[in-house]
Amino acid sequence: MGASESKDKMQCNRYLNGKGPPSLTETDGQGSNNHKKNRMIKQGNQPDGGQLNWNIERRSLPGHSDCDTIQIIFHFDDGIQSDKHPHPGNSYKGNEFMAYLPQNTTGTKILRLLEQAFEHKLLFTVAANSSGEYCVMPADIPLKTLDSRGAGSWPPGGPHSISVKCLF
Repeated sequence: MGASESKDKMQCNRYLNGKGPPSLTETDGQGSNNHKKNRMIKQGNQPDGGQLNWNIERRSLPGHSDCDTIQIIFHFDDGIQSDKHPHPGNSYKGNEFMAYLPQNTTGTKILRLLEQAFEHKLLFTVAANSSGEYCVMPADIPLKTLDSRGAGSWPPGGPHSISVKCLF
């Protein structure tokens, strides 16, 4: 863009029909980029009060013999369904899940993304299991829940290919 072209023309060239994010001159200095991203992420219906903890295990996952393993533990207590769940006011069983990642650059990035998804209540939901009992179950983000199935064991059909039982 030459020095003689205006900022308005630059904005017009960047976004078709003026649609898209505002130019830097139009923003009012609200927060960082991460803060703006967080406001744009929708909230899921994961039950309140869940916990995400992780630790490093000094063993490798199949297909990742060059690094240790990140074990992630998700824990939910029993609770009452909210208006975001199938039967508000009825109870659901809590549950505990373990997921595994290799402790390498990619695994660490995925862990950070899973923490964000958990914070935005996107990883779990309340649904009926195969017995018709309502409990906390994985939502639409697949997790590697077995540490013995090799590098490609993320369920190809998503979490619905995992057999889930209410553990409590």
